[in-house]
Amino acid sequence: QVRGAPAIALLGCLSLAVELAGGAGPSDDLGALEEFVGQKLGFLLSARPTAIPGGSIGDPRGEVGGWERSQVVPGIRLSIIEYIEGLLEKDRRDNRNIGAHGASDILGRVPGGGPVTLLTHCNTGTLATAGYGTALGVVRALHQRGSLSRVFCTETRPYNQGSRLSALELRHDGVPVTIIADSAAAAAMRERGVQAVVVGADRVAANGDVANKIGTFQLAVAARHMGIPFYVAAPSSTCDPTLASGRLIPIEERPGTELTQLGGILLADPDVDVWNPAFDVTPHELITGGIITEWGVFAPSEVCRAL
Repeated sequence: QVRGAPAIALLGCLSLAVELAGGAGPSDDLGALEEFVGQKLGFLLSARPTAIPGGSIGDPRGEVGGWERSQVVPGIRLSIIEYIEGLLEKDRRDNRNIGAHGASDILGRVPGGGPVTLLTHCNTGTLATAGYGTALGVVRALHQRGSLSRVFCTETRPYNQGSRLSALELRHDGVPVTIIADSAAAAAMRERGVQAVVVGADRVAANGDVANKIGTFQLAVAARHMGIPFYVAAPSSTCDPTLASGRLIPIEERPGTELTQLGGILLADPDVDVWNPAFDVTPHELITGGIITEWGVFAPSEVCRAL
């Protein structure tokens, strides 16, 4: 399972581009092509209700409608593919800017300028974006500067995106990484010298409240208690100024079997009541480090207005 807005939007668009390049969809009827692309986008944009609809992808249907009706369909198909390739390149560029801004801000808070020890949650790297990553982009930027001591990755139950994906990516890149249980995060902050927590986001409300993978809220509470700066790394496209606060962000709930079963093996009474939200909302006042975007680091209450 991939996470949230960047992953579902960009990977979905990439899938659409691959389909078009492979000859899927109408080849000689512009109206039918518009309908084909619209159906694909409709499914894509409704797949994750917590993420801001559309995220950073825009609407390739606008690229279709913008052409003269007399233009040949194969040319329009190619233009849509090029549009999607442009989205992927922009995401990689934005991720690198997020990484650079976040690394500089974190190092500016550390006496002597590092190296630093971080803690992160879920997967926000190459496998969750077009490449490089948001929160993991910050990790990578610090590592490339020689300013990262270690990063602790929560396993991120129940799908274990942290242990299965984040740790895999970081090991591949030679980044010093340690997996911890979600329930060990507060202890790691206290006992293992964590100096900053950096997570991603699926949606940012107008007041700076942030929806992210379930478990993020409790990390922010623990970090606040420990006096550790808590950062959210996310592209500006995750800002949703139409929602006044995080209480208005719809929270996706997942099947209870994700908690009571593992690979078909029962881990609990199959008839027990289960509450399994996939995301939670972190209040803006707990985001003490700031929200890191491709344009810089902002106070949570200012980020949507500034962008």
